[in-house]
This record gives sequence, C-alpha cells and structure tokens, in this order.
Amino acid sequence: MTAHFESVQNAAMYPDAFDVAAPAITFERDLWPRKLGVFVRNASVATEGDVPVRELGVGQFGFVPTWVKSASDAKLRSTKMINARSETVTTSNNFRDTWLAGQRCIVPMMAFFEDDWRSGKAVPTRITRVDGKPMGVAGLWERWAKDGAEIISFTLLTVNANSHALLNRYQQNGNEKRMPVILGEGAYDAWLNTRPEKAREFMRAYSAQLLTANPVEKK
Repeated sequence: MTAHFESVQNAAMYPDAFDVAAPAITFERDLWPRKLGVFVRNASVATEGDVPVRELGVGQFGFVPTWVKSASDAKLRSTKMINARSETVTTSNNFRDTWLAGQRCIVPMMAFFEDDWRSGKAVPTRITRVDGKPMGVAGLWERWAKDGAEIISFTLLTVNANSHALLNRYQQNGNEKRMPVILGEGAYDAWLNTRPEKAREFMRAYSAQLLTANPVEKK
C-alpha cells in the first residue's frame, strides 16, 4: 500500500510534464492520507469535434465514495481508501461507480515511499524515476456532497508487485507486494479519455529499470 508520496513542488514541471498550469497555492511536500493534494483530470467531457482540456483538481488523498452518509463517516473511511486495487476496481462497492463514470485522473508526484523490511526493521525508502522527472500515477477522483458539506478526494490505483524486480523488496514479508500504476507520458491522454472497458489495459507495472530506490536519510 502506498500511503505516502512526495508532491511536485517545482511549478515549471506542471506545464512541462502534465500540460496544466501550476497550482495557485503551495501544497505540502509530503502527502499522507487526508492531506490536500492535486490531480490532473479532464476539464470537460469531450463531445464530437471537441478536444478535452486538462485541469488541476484539488482534493484530499483518501477516497470518499458517494454513498458515505456523513462527513464524520467520510473522515473515518477515507484513510482506508488511499489505494484502489486494479484487479477489483470494477466490482468494488467503493470504486465501481466512479470507474464506470470515467472519473480517472493522474496524480503528479516526485516520489513515493515504501518500507524496506529486509533488515528486520522498517527502513523508509524513497522511490523515484531514474531520470528525475515527475511521475504521473493513475488514480480516480470523486466529489462527495451532503448537508452543505463537500469533499473532493482521490485514490491511487495499484497493481501486484510480487514479481517486480525492484518493488518486491519492499513492504512487509508475507504480505502481497503492491505498487502504484505509473503511466508513461505518452499514455496520459489515452488514460484520461479512453472508455471504461478499455482503461483496464493501463493497469500494469512500471519497468524496474526506470526506477531507483534510496533509503530516507534521518535528520
């Protein structure tokens, strides 16, 4: 489970990497569940002759399904829905309707963090692209509203990493290894605009050769 990632702080990277304007306000570098972050989505639904335009959405990291009954319930549930399993996203009560509605997004990040347990102790490890460019992770976003309250939220889609040459080293032994779905830059438009039944084709592991991992230095 990816519960911690590093947001993109360099404003120039947003138009260069994601074809959107930089955020109007600065968000925290370290994103944990229920922290506010940004995600890239289509600004409007495409119609014949229209070209979809991307925009930045702002929401909390931790998904809130539309069926949640109260803001207090949303607070409790969202920390458990920071990741959506790609294998069950089309059947899960939590994510199915959002997936079918095509509310896909791209979550910009510089790195994500996993614990290395090979020494017997948890060693936080920062995982980035080898080339230092930001990653675009496949996600879903949702708008929950009730009794005058509104929560915009997002989750990261994940795939199995048991056989991944890099990510199989992390997370606790005995548990299934997971990793976020990192999209290639050339796939961003297709991911945001394809039909729901075709979107499953993007659910695959990113090449280990394109990633690097380094233990987090203690301050």
